[in-house]
Amino acid sequence: MPRGARLDSPGTLHHVMVRGIEGNSIVADDEDRMYFVSRMGKVAAATGTSIYAWALLTNHAHILLKSGASGLSTFMRKLLTGYATGYNLRHKRHGHLFQNRYKSIVCEEEPYFLRLVSYIHLNPLRAGLAESLEDLERYPSSGHAVVMNRIRHKWQDRNYVLGYFGKRESSALQAYREFVAEESGRGRQPELTGGGLIRSIGGWSEVKSLRKRQEKQFSDERILGSGEFVKEILDDVEESVKERLPATAAAMEAGERLVSACEEAGISVLALQGGSRKRECTELRKRLALEYVLELGMTYAGSARLLGISAVAVNQIVKRCGL
Repeated sequence: MPRGARLDSPGTLHHVMVRGIEGNSIVADDEDRMYFVSRMGKVAAATGTSIYAWALLTNHAHILLKSGASGLSTFMRKLLTGYATGYNLRHKRHGHLFQNRYKSIVCEEEPYFLRLVSYIHLNPLRAGLAESLEDLERYPSSGHAVVMNRIRHKWQDRNYVLGYFGKRESSALQAYREFVAEESGRGRQPELTGGGLIRSIGGWSEVKSLRKRQEKQFSDERILGSGEFVKEILDDVEESVKERLPATAAAMEAGERLVSACEEAGISVLALQGGSRKRECTELRKRLALEYVLELGMTYAGSARLLGISAVAVNQIVKRCGL
């Protein structure tokens, strides 16, 4: 199954999950933990990324953030690459530390923000790294202690979280503490670690109910949110795809043909560029590849970049046509 393109518009709320390669540890001791947290803070400040909740466990980490002007990918690249380099030097090891592709879910704020904050902050308790809710308030590898003002990290936006619970800090803290305690009884909540229709509308029974009523709702595995929210995000991405099209004359023509052909075929530009193997996407890629190379004189590599395939694949398309 091809992996979809990332949804990486600045100012987007993301639930990010990163894991050690093959399930291995990403921290070996407290010094590693302090280094990871310190680097996360420095990179967040440098990129204008807002951090609302986070939890660092032995072999994985969760972060709830709103991306800055440079987008999520820049923040994650600087965080993970810098940390892995330091970790490898300290432990005299080589090779990858993290799985190659971190997981990021775009989240609709209104229904999910507080549930995500509590879910992420409760991870150390569920994993047995903190023994109780009282212990969690002092646990240094989770943002919960920061919200509770037991640990200070200026880069974590605790005020934004507490703002959901009231204007006076003392009463907001108490309300937040009670909310987390109530949420601790919910368990693992797998619906908060992914997107798609089933998670967004509350389970398979709700999906079947939609079908019985013959109602349709937009959904995407990369997005946790209502149908309207999903459509809004994907429409924004479509516009950003158009804006990023190359500026040379041939490439501009190619870009216009790409958008026009997708609209005529009823295919999303993201689906075409994201590797979808549906027959209509495959056929459209073949047609456009031939037009780009034979009519517009574009290189295999230039054509491939617009179509979301490799230069070798474009070459094979042209060869199969006997050209």
